[in-house]
Amino acid sequence: MSDDGPASRPVLAVPKASTVTSLRQRNRAAVLKQIILSQETTRATIAKECDLSAASATNLVAELIGDGLVHETGSISSRGGRPITLIAPCPDSAYAIGADIGERGVAVELFDLSMRRVDREFRGGGAPETPKRIALELGEAVDALRARNPEASERLLGIGLGLPGLVETAPDGRQTLYAQSLGWPAVPIEDLIRTDVPVYAENGAKTQAKAELWFGAARGVKHALVVLLGRGSGLGVVADGKLAVGASGSAGEWGHTKIVRGGRPCRCGNLGCIEAYVGADAILEAWRELGGTFDGTGWGALGALIDAAHAGEPAARTVLDDVIDTLGASLGGMVNLTNPQRIVVGGWVGLRLMETCALQIETAIRANALTRLGAQFELFTSTFGGDTVALGSALMPVEALIADAPD
Repeated sequence: MSDDGPASRPVLAVPKASTVTSLRQRNRAAVLKQIILSQETTRATIAKECDLSAASATNLVAELIGDGLVHETGSISSRGGRPITLIAPCPDSAYAIGADIGERGVAVELFDLSMRRVDREFRGGGAPETPKRIALELGEAVDALRARNPEASERLLGIGLGLPGLVETAPDGRQTLYAQSLGWPAVPIEDLIRTDVPVYAENGAKTQAKAELWFGAARGVKHALVVLLGRGSGLGVVADGKLAVGASGSAGEWGHTKIVRGGRPCRCGNLGCIEAYVGADAILEAWRELGGTFDGTGWGALGALIDAAHAGEPAARTVLDDVIDTLGASLGGMVNLTNPQRIVVGGWVGLRLMETCALQIETAIRANALTRLGAQFELFTSTFGGDTVALGSALMPVEALIADAPD
């Protein structure tokens, strides 16, 4: 026997209880997310997608069934064996509210755990918003939804806000909105809504990107750009399957990068920003300066511009070509920077443009990117239309539920 004796043998490390709990929590979260993403799936598929043993997947599904979050919905036949049971989210086990807070109104939507929209309430419209008006309208809309849906109100996970500006989160969890383009002072999120459930806030372009990542055109894609074009302009950058957030949560302010040195004044106070060329107000003002006439400043007015351009009206054609050229140059640069597999365009201005100009936009982007990188992306329209920001906002309380686990 060696002089070192048995003591020289390596000692196997026993996982600490906290490590085991953490692993189980991560696995539980992965299983619940997979079920919500799939809408309907099987235990075998869960095990495969979550890289779990069949026994672990079965145990975690049983735990989630016991908690009332998922349920068995039926079965499908197998090849000669027992029928395979289907697993799905239990829709009425939990609810989330998502709010799309724009510059001219507040759209607030209630979703069940399967992320099906249950109800919707809108406030505002017309006059530009202020923080005080948003707080009033948001409170009224949320109260109306909860009053009409009392059972959902009792099982409400929280409220997600998609906002027009930077949203920063302090170490203590407090969030603040910085809407420089709107000329607002810093606004604590707690000043926008006071409620008895958790509130989560994020820039609207990022909540749109969340929706596309979970259920839309960016699902299953490792690298994507999700563009929001409205009165403002924003971008969600998906890198390695995750949304880029930056040091303080504000990554993606593409609309305020410069496209022209010393160019048009932007609402943020700088010159030459992308938003000063492709934001709704900028587009319509450019048409007005060239003699264009139209009613309003929204969907109909932009549609009138696009229709006039396609009909050959010179001023409208000049403006629309300039918008497409600007999008091509700015997004072509982003293609060179990020090498996306997909570009997804949403927001009401984006939806209007993509109806009839998708091919021209795609051509312009490729022309402004390096040839190799420009050949490697696909262009998509946002999957959920005008509901995308609200859906992505409602996903924030659901993400918190998924991340949470019992002690």
